[in-house]
Order: sequence, then structure tokens, then C-alpha cells
Amino acid sequence: MGKAPNPVLVEVIRGDDVESVHRGAAAIVDARGHLVAVWGEVNDPIFPRSAVKPIQALPLIETGAAAHYNLSEQDIALACASHNGEARHVAGVERWLRKIGLTPEALECGQQTPTDEQAAAQLLMANQRPTALHNNCSGKHAGFLTTARHLDELTEGYIRAEHPVQQRVAMALAEMAEYDVLRSPCGVDGCGIPVRALPLAALARAMAQFVSPDPASQTRASACRCIFAAMVAHPWLVAGSGRFDTIAMQAGGGRFIVKMGAEGVHVAAISNSGLGIALKIDDGGRRAADVAMAALLKQFGALKTDTALTAAFLSAPIMNNRGERVGEVRPAAGWLHSA
Repeated sequence: MGKAPNPVLVEVIRGDDVESVHRGAAAIVDARGHLVAVWGEVNDPIFPRSAVKPIQALPLIETGAAAHYNLSEQDIALACASHNGEARHVAGVERWLRKIGLTPEALECGQQTPTDEQAAAQLLMANQRPTALHNNCSGKHAGFLTTARHLDELTEGYIRAEHPVQQRVAMALAEMAEYDVLRSPCGVDGCGIPVRALPLAALARAMAQFVSPDPASQTRASACRCIFAAMVAHPWLVAGSGRFDTIAMQAGGGRFIVKMGAEGVHVAAISNSGLGIALKIDDGGRRAADVAMAALLKQFGALKTDTALTAAFLSAPIMNNRGERVGEVRPAAGWLHSA
């Protein structure tokens, strides 16, 4: 007999009726690693994609590379970013590369058209082609290059699984999640680096460690605090104009960090409660992941009711071509009370 399907987390309303639904799973883990709430299957490995960028940035701090090159909070925020490719994002990464004596050609993340429509249009009007700097992962890759330069490692091929840069990243993820990712399925992410699978429960545990790190490891605890501070201080650099992660952290007032990943993955770490959150929407829908994360942040006390985030995402409007509101995307009725 097969497993029961994951519960409906988000529903799409047109008029007064449910038109579509999004199933998914979510895990909430406390500072001791205990599951506080669970919806759906949270023990099967999933690819976390860009949701683990804050974890992938830990070696940048822990190796001393960030301090050696006098990186700013803005640089650290870009290391955790899935940015829009807007002008400030691009300029920030280019400036960072100059600090470490490299050019954009050293980036191995590939070219990408900016995800921000205005930024993409500006490139087109200027008759310019997108570069690796516009790639949403360019800040993360600048971080990889920085650790390689600091430790006198080859920068070429830093995206390969066998390169020391990626070995450190895998170890950081394994330690934070308390899960042997080296024995789990491994794929290739959109930017070319290895993406290692782990369960949502382990991913939520890793995020809880960001706000409740093991006091026995002062280096890790300091790195977690550094990354948390950079993300909440510069939320626009982490995503960009109109993006959920930016709007959420602006509304949060330093109480939490959030990070999206492709294919409907989203994570958060809440400072005052020491909770880690990880969710995945089965069909990979970003609209559903944003709504689900907003609902969980509110449910677990990280958000006030009257914020821009709750207004925009707890009842995300569906508009027709005439500019009329014809429906909404919202948390499924009764979902949050079914843990």
C-alpha cells in the first residue's frame, strides 16, 4: 500500500470556489532538534536547491576568508542571495570580485537573464547581453572563489564535487543538519554546483541551528550570527524588488531570516523562539511556497498581522487583464490546525 499523499497546504480561489490546490510538506524543529510540528512526509530526501545558501556561506566566514578580504555585510548578504540581477546586485558582485583580484570571467555559474523584468528590459534596450554577474547565484559563487583564493586553492573548477570548496560546503550542511549528505542522492544545481538531498526534518534542524548554534563551537556560532545579521540588515540584496524574501525580512524587523529555493522549497530561522522551518510544495509552485511560508511565520509568532507581507501573501490576489481582483491564493482551510 502506497504512502498517503501530502496534505493540501495552499488553495487557489476563483470567485467563491476552489479552482486549484497545492500539496506539500513542512517541518518545524526547535533548538534541541525536536520536531514541533509536521505536515506531510518530512523524512524522504528532497533537493533543497538555493534554500541552503546561508549554510553554503558558512565556510566563507569560518575559514577566515571574509575577514582576510575585509568583506562587508553587503557582501555576506550577496553570498546568501538568489538575487534579481538588478543593477545594485550586479555592481556589488563585480566590486567584490575586484577585492579578491578576480574578474567576472572567474565565475562558473553561467549567464542568466535578470529575473527582474525591468532589469532585463534595460539590458535589452542597451543592446547588452546578460553575463554571469546577472546570474542569481553570482554572490554565492563569489563567496566560493573567495575561500579558494584565501586558502591558495585552484579557482578553476571550484564548482566540482571533488573541489575543496564543495567539500567544505557539503560538510557544513551535514553538520548543521546532522545528516550524512555524502551518502544521499546528489544532483547538479542550476548554477552547476552539486546539490545534495536531505529530508525536510533535517533541513529544518539546520535552520534552527542558525539561531541556536552549538555553544561548543564558537567559530560556527559566530559565523551563524554573522550571516543572520547580514541577511536581516540587507534583505533587498538577498532577493530584490517585489520578492517574498526581501518583503518578509523587511517586515520581520530582524526576528527571522527566510530563504527560497527552486521547485517550491523554502526555509526560515526564527531568532526569539529558536525554531527552524522547512517546507516543499509538491508541484514546485513558487506562488504556493510563498503563501505557505507567510502562514507559518505568522502561526509561529514571527510576524505581526498588519504587515506588508501578510497583506500580500496570506491572501495573494489573482487579477484579471482588466485589473480586477477575481480570486486569491491562500492557506488551505484548516491546514495549520492539522499538525
